[in-house]
Amino acid sequence: MSDKARTLFDALDLDRDGSLTRAEVIGALRAKGPTLVARGVIPPWGVGADEEASALFDAADQNGDRVLTFEEFATVVDRRFGW
Repeated sequence: MSDKARTLFDALDLDRDGSLTRAEVIGALRAKGPTLVARGVIPPWGVGADEEASALFDAADQNGDRVLTFEEFATVVDRRFGW
């Protein structure tokens, strides 16, 4: 798991409970996406429409419980962003 995945996960975890919901991922990418791109946390193409954020969530939710752990999240973003 990459340090970049941890940084991104922590930025998206708005309630700081150690997991991500679909609403957190969509809301945080909408609100923080440009700042995360400017800081080099994610590539510019990594911030898309709400549908793309939702698709990222679905791809990461391996056990279907509608909550992402860091491990689920990191597996997908490390691969998707080439980290």
